[in-house]
Amino acid sequence: MTTEHPPHPGWRGLPPRKVRGGAAGARPLRLSGALRAFTLIELLVVLAIIALLVGILLPALGRARAAGRTAVCLSNQRQLLTGLLGYTGDHDDRAMPGAAEFRANLHRWHGTRDRTGEPFRAGEGPLTPYVSDDGASHAVRTCPSFARVLAELEGTGLGFERSAGGYGYNNAYLGVELGRLGDGGWEVRDDRTGARVGRFAQPDRTVAFTDAAFPDARAPDRLVEYSFAEPRFHPRYGDGGAGWRMDPSVHFRHATENTVAAWLDGHADARGLVFSWSSGYYTPSAAGVSIGWFGRLDTNALYDFDAGGW
Repeated sequence: MTTEHPPHPGWRGLPPRKVRGGAAGARPLRLSGALRAFTLIELLVVLAIIALLVGILLPALGRARAAGRTAVCLSNQRQLLTGLLGYTGDHDDRAMPGAAEFRANLHRWHGTRDRTGEPFRAGEGPLTPYVSDDGASHAVRTCPSFARVLAELEGTGLGFERSAGGYGYNNAYLGVELGRLGDGGWEVRDDRTGARVGRFAQPDRTVAFTDAAFPDARAPDRLVEYSFAEPRFHPRYGDGGAGWRMDPSVHFRHATENTVAAWLDGHADARGLVFSWSSGYYTPSAAGVSIGWFGRLDTNALYDFDAGGW
C-alpha cells in the first residue's frame, strides 16, 4: 500500500513524497555525520596558530613595504636627475640654480614664493619643465617615506623650505657658479646659474640629490623640509680641521638608516649613515633624528669638483 504525506507548508510547488509501506515503514532522515562544537582547547590552539602566523608575517610585510618605499624613492630621484640633465643640455652645460638671488629668498629649484615666510609654490622652479610630475600631488618630488611628515606640516605654515618634498639638491657646488680663492676655498660668483657639469671630474662620485630634512627648532623631535643636501664643510673655508663644518641635512629615513642618493652620472643608490654632527644651533641633535652624512672621508669629496674618494 502506498500513502502520500502532505507537503510541508514551506515546500510549496514540490510534489508530495511517496513512502512505501505506509506510516510504519517511514524512516527518519539521518545526517551523514554527527555535528559537534569545538572544545575550548581546540579553539585556543587555533588562535595560537593564527597569532604565530601573524607574528611571522608582519615583520616580513613591514620589510616589504619599506623596500617598496625605497624603490619609489629611487625612481623619484632618478627622474629628478633626468630632469636636471635635461636642463643642463638646454643651458650650455650649466646645472640649474638651487636658490637664485638667494638674498631675496624667493626662489628654489622646486618652487617660488612672493614673500619670505610663505611656503614655496610647488612646481614653479627651474626643474619643473623637465620633470613629469603627477598633477597637484607632485609625486615625483615627494619621498614616500617622508609623506607622514609632510601631512603633519600641511596647513600649519611651519617649515621654511616647503614644497621640497623631502629631497635636497647639491646647491653648494652644483647649484651656483663658484670661483677659486687664493686660500683654497671657493666663493659664489653667481647664484643665478649653476656650475658647468663638465667641471666635475668624477660625476659617478658627485652627489646631485639626496633625501633631506632639518630639525624643527620650534618643536623637539619634529622634522621640516629642506631644499639642499649640505656637504660636510662650507666651500668658502675648505675641508678639514680649518674648515667651517655645516649642520648636516641628509636624512637617513629608509630601512636600516639608509638614504637614497642620486649621482651626477645618472645612477641612484642607497647609502648608510656614517657620521653626524650638530652645532647646537638646531634642536634636537641631528643624530637623534637620523640626519648626517654617508661616505668614509670627512671631506667634501662627494660634493665638489674633484670627487677624490668615498
